[in-house]
Amino acid sequence: MTSNASTPDEYLSLLPEDRQRPMQQLRQVILDHLPDGFEENMSYGMIGYVVPHSLYPDGYHCDPELPLPFVTIASQKNYIALYHNGLYAIPELKKWFEEEYSKRMPNKLDMGKSCIRFKNPEQIPFEIIGELCKKLSVADWIKAYEQAVKRNS
Repeated sequence: MTSNASTPDEYLSLLPEDRQRPMQQLRQVILDHLPDGFEENMSYGMIGYVVPHSLYPDGYHCDPELPLPFVTIASQKNYIALYHNGLYAIPELKKWFEEEYSKRMPNKLDMGKSCIRFKNPEQIPFEIIGELCKKLSVADWIKAYEQAVKRNS
């Protein structure tokens, strides 16, 4: 579900009460752990963390007017979603995340290519997500992104 909110704070304020606390906590974990250079914004009606044009002028290849996306979070109809593009672009990172999740969490991982779905907000692995966010600098993400785009072009 996308939102018409213009800021992350507005997005969070418009959520149902039972989603506000876990989404605020997820946002804070990301903000606390992302390396310098990433910026928070609204992306596709969700809270996004991007490489700004000032650091990567080419922007997103699908729409160069947009900054390069990295992580997005959203409260969807039946779950809270974390979209981490590094998991899609870097197989070793995805493998690390899957292994850490299975070691530390009692429930089964519900994951697509870059989307991690949390149907129970009480079972969001904030510690693992914090570690995941620290794994790629802006330079690392740009390099992985360019390699993935060139490989698929």
